[in-house]
Amino acid sequence: MTFRDNAPRFDRRRLLTGAAALAGGTALAGVAGVSAAFAKLPPNPFTPVPVPPQPAFKEGVMELAGTKLYYRDTGGNGPVVVLMHPATGSALIWPYQIPAFVKAGYRVIAYSRRGYNGSEPADRNNGGVPSQDLHAMMDKLGVGKFYVVASAAGCSITIDYAIDHSDRLLAIAVSSGSFGDIDEPEYKIVSQTSRVKGFDEMPAPFRELGPSYRAANLEGTKEWAELEHKAINGNRLGPKNANKFTWANFAKIKTPTLFIAGGADLAAPPTMMRIAAAKVPGADMVIIPDAGHSIYWEQPEAFNKAILAFFRKHRK
Repeated sequence: MTFRDNAPRFDRRRLLTGAAALAGGTALAGVAGVSAAFAKLPPNPFTPVPVPPQPAFKEGVMELAGTKLYYRDTGGNGPVVVLMHPATGSALIWPYQIPAFVKAGYRVIAYSRRGYNGSEPADRNNGGVPSQDLHAMMDKLGVGKFYVVASAAGCSITIDYAIDHSDRLLAIAVSSGSFGDIDEPEYKIVSQTSRVKGFDEMPAPFRELGPSYRAANLEGTKEWAELEHKAINGNRLGPKNANKFTWANFAKIKTPTLFIAGGADLAAPPTMMRIAAAKVPGADMVIIPDAGHSIYWEQPEAFNKAILAFFRKHRK
């Protein structure tokens, strides 16, 4: 028996001609099937960026109710930007941000939360409320209104603060926040299904740096890992939010809010951040292609540019 293939035949010449037409008539270049528009490689966003010279800053340990927190303060008369570190970081992780924000005219304050580099460990029986620590620190420094830049775990504290104190905030930028404390059934399902079992036990550089960055910048990966290793100096578990993370509470936030997601973030993929961003009135969102969970470190120029533009938009 002879098998007859009645499927339509593809004419290679007609196919390539059609491709050229779809590309606006651009002639195919180099490799068959690739138009001239795609013949040039795009710039590599992970080209190593040298750590810039750091501005002068005051550092110290501030005594607050129930704890002592290490902080750095560049001083000056500009608007204040507070940097809120992730769970894998501390006040030390912002060498790409502090110079950029100072150059833009801001006074920058970075500090380590309870249990992180330079600060006292959290009390296992009374871990405190990080958003209240932030409030107390700003009061003690005499800061009225301010901006916040947060990464990962720092985002939850920033959102917690914004629910209660939108009147103190000029604008906030929350990057790579998975918001694991959100008490909404549909969000919990998305959060649980986005991670494989054992994800939290995987090495921190794998979880928090995107694969493209790790492949392109071995030295930067090493430096990030060293800062991560230095970050925790004692118990950091036990602090609680002041508020329940519900959509009703997210809707109370009156602060201009920018959500920043990394396109290759395994811990807080853009879909999760879109869901949260949609619940904050008037929130904006930016996605940085190829970036993992540590956008501030992997693509600092894109990270700083997006935030500074947003802050300029809302600067008073």
